[in-house]
Amino acid sequence: MLVSNNAAIIFGVALLASGFSSSSVGTMAGQVVMQGFINRRIPLFLRRLITMLPALVILAVGLNPSRSLVMSQVVLSFGIPFALMPLLIFCRNRGLMGTLANHRLTTAVATVVVTLIVSLNVFLLYQTFFGS
Repeated sequence: MLVSNNAAIIFGVALLASGFSSSSVGTMAGQVVMQGFINRRIPLFLRRLITMLPALVILAVGLNPSRSLVMSQVVLSFGIPFALMPLLIFCRNRGLMGTLANHRLTTAVATVVVTLIVSLNVFLLYQTFFGS
């Protein structure tokens, strides 16, 4: 035996702590975007209600939680190109990034990687919604 019998409990607690950390960072990032970029302030309770409502509806309707979780992650993956493409464009722009702009080779490699990721994402979406 390589680890103790308590390894599963320790791993579970670590995953729980990681989830709490991720949730708080995501909430803070969303708050900064809402307040800083679009000058809107949404009360904390309403924000929590809006984010929890879809999960509560899925549970109330009685859908399979595991399948619903997988479907939600596939739907969320639809946003990947909307994050990667502007990142690629902004990071190569010397006017915006100055001396920190990506070199041509870096941009070329990043373009290949983004194309691969977006292609795999399109395949995932097709497979999930239209495949067998």
